[in-house]
Amino acid sequence: MTGPDQNNGEDNGLDIRIRRVDRKDLDAVIAIDAQVTGNSKPDYWNDLFDRYATRRLNERFFVVAEPVNAGDGPSILGYLIGEIRTWEFGSEPCGWIFAFAVDPAARLQRIGERMFQNMSDEFRQAGVNTMRTMVLRHEPLPMGFFRSEGMVAGPYIQLEKDLND
Repeated sequence: MTGPDQNNGEDNGLDIRIRRVDRKDLDAVIAIDAQVTGNSKPDYWNDLFDRYATRRLNERFFVVAEPVNAGDGPSILGYLIGEIRTWEFGSEPCGWIFAFAVDPAARLQRIGERMFQNMSDEFRQAGVNTMRTMVLRHEPLPMGFFRSEGMVAGPYIQLEKDLND
């Protein structure tokens, strides 16, 4: 972000501002997440706010997109959380996106793309050259979005074990 706000309304999408989250934004973030996932988890979001919006701000980024002229509409249109993780599994420091959503009623207005570009800029300014995320294979919307932003399979393979077996 350049200063406290970044106005990205000069392209063909909705006139929005991308800025760091504020505590007053949490209800809107929780509502968007609940709408997208079908599961309201306010305790989770309050914990994320405490960790990603108040500490180590040079390597943790919790941003929201808001309309420049909200009027009676929603105050927050989307959110994105990322952080710089260092040396996990032998990798060089890189940026990770791990929470991301746009209000379904506000999609197709380039909001996600502009938040993604904002996060890319934050990571570059912090000195990292690689950005990663994880998506479910059977979820075409996030997979298609991240691929459209130039993300491809990385050098790691996720492994898991069902602990009930």
